[in-house]
Amino acid sequence: MANFIDRRLNAKGKSTVNRQRFINRYKKQIKQSVSDAVTKRSVTDVDSGEQISIPTRDISEPAFHQGQGGVRERVHPGNDQFQRDDRIQRPPGGAGQGSGEGKASDSGEGEDDFVFNVSKDEYLELLFEDLELPNLEKNNLNKLVEYQTYRAGFTNDGVPANINIVRSLRNSLGRRTAMSASKKRQLHELEQALADLEDMPGANAEHILALKEQLQQVKDRIKKVPFIDTFDLRFNNYARREIPSSQAVMFCLMDVSGSMDQATKDMAKRFYILLYLFLTRTYKNLDVVYIRHHTQAKEVDEQEFFYSQETGGTIVSSALKMMHEIQRKRYPENEWNVYVAQASDGDNWADDSPLCRKLMQENILPTVRYYSYIEITNRAHQSLWHEYDQLKQQFDNMAVQHIKDSSDIYPVFRELFKKQAV
Repeated sequence: MANFIDRRLNAKGKSTVNRQRFINRYKKQIKQSVSDAVTKRSVTDVDSGEQISIPTRDISEPAFHQGQGGVRERVHPGNDQFQRDDRIQRPPGGAGQGSGEGKASDSGEGEDDFVFNVSKDEYLELLFEDLELPNLEKNNLNKLVEYQTYRAGFTNDGVPANINIVRSLRNSLGRRTAMSASKKRQLHELEQALADLEDMPGANAEHILALKEQLQQVKDRIKKVPFIDTFDLRFNNYARREIPSSQAVMFCLMDVSGSMDQATKDMAKRFYILLYLFLTRTYKNLDVVYIRHHTQAKEVDEQEFFYSQETGGTIVSSALKMMHEIQRKRYPENEWNVYVAQASDGDNWADDSPLCRKLMQENILPTVRYYSYIEITNRAHQSLWHEYDQLKQQFDNMAVQHIKDSSDIYPVFRELFKKQAV
């Protein structure tokens, strides 16, 4: 038997392939751990990695070993107790005391589970596997990659058609000024000296002639500075940038009235955090509009949507009206894929629910690709649920789901955004 020891330094990412093989092999157990962990997290750390624990019984592999029965011969070095043909008593087995530190278990599993960490990207990949936005359609071929040409400053190289004359002449003037400044000062000094010498009575003619020759040499040197040089040329630079053309907008509507207690709001926040991470991971060009409402609706940013608090009654139609107005002005349905997700505890002013159904039936559902409504409550369904449930029977682009506690968030999320059958 020979042992080989590999002392070569491990390259960066050397174990990546083995890690992916491990994740693919035990994906069922890992996905179950991920789905259990997402409901236990706060809304601020959903996009980080996760520590996964897998029972050792799920990762055990079959192995060949020699049993205790059969006829075989062995040579034991240093034997001084037995002779040939002696019968050796079979060693006890089964319920022996092990040497491990774990405690016994009455469920068939020990305490020593296999624990490892998955990265943020691996966590999100497992979290959003097999999910997509339903009914994504092509609007004006907006799934094609388009490019737009724009001015990107100046460059030293280019074709003659792109020469920037003003910038090139400016560089030429600066270069000529820098190269001839000292010569012009010398020329000015020689001209002044020549004038003084000529005005002086009895000036030496040879001295005057020498000054004139020196003056002419300086003028010739100034004339030799080229008016334009290749170093001065500047060309207009043009670049192309990709225009995101898979256009989708997601409207997030949430009830923040007094009937929504903190636990209900927290579950709604977790649902929207999952939705936000899923959308930003799936689509490059995605606009998210947050609308929160009680008796009045208001468009807010992400921070105010998740963390501000309100009191008062509930009028859902105010949010539906605002959503439709924003969609009509900023996101026309012939150019954008419109999706809406609404979270509520089901409470609504009784006279307002029929109006909500009318707004949905006439204005919203005909223009959106998908409308998902989640009701977070342990009570009996209210009037809003019944109105929406009737709409669900009429429109195939609407989904209605019920969440009772935090453990329902991830299953409902997967149900709402599962891949559609072809």
